[in-house]
Amino acid sequence: MGIGMALMEETVTDQSNGRVVTRNLADYHVPVNADIPNINIHIIDEVDPYVNPIGTKGIGEIGITGAAAAVANAVYHATGKRIRNLPITADKLM
Repeated sequence: MGIGMALMEETVTDQSNGRVVTRNLADYHVPVNADIPNINIHIIDEVDPYVNPIGTKGIGEIGITGAAAAVANAVYHATGKRIRNLPITADKLM
């Protein structure tokens, strides 16, 4: 999710009226398995009695908070150009 956020996913809006132009997932590019290398994950077993009554935690969006920034920093270190608007595309590097 973080790599997609950094490099592919973009909601395009019409500048004249602010409406979303990206209307379906056919126009909204997300990475698939072939786009992403193997990623190793580590699940840390911990007890947190305050999180909720059954002690479960979500592991989706919380885990990607730094991913787009890490990709942007890698692009900066590789190219010398700081891109501050996601997604990072080739036209923004030109």
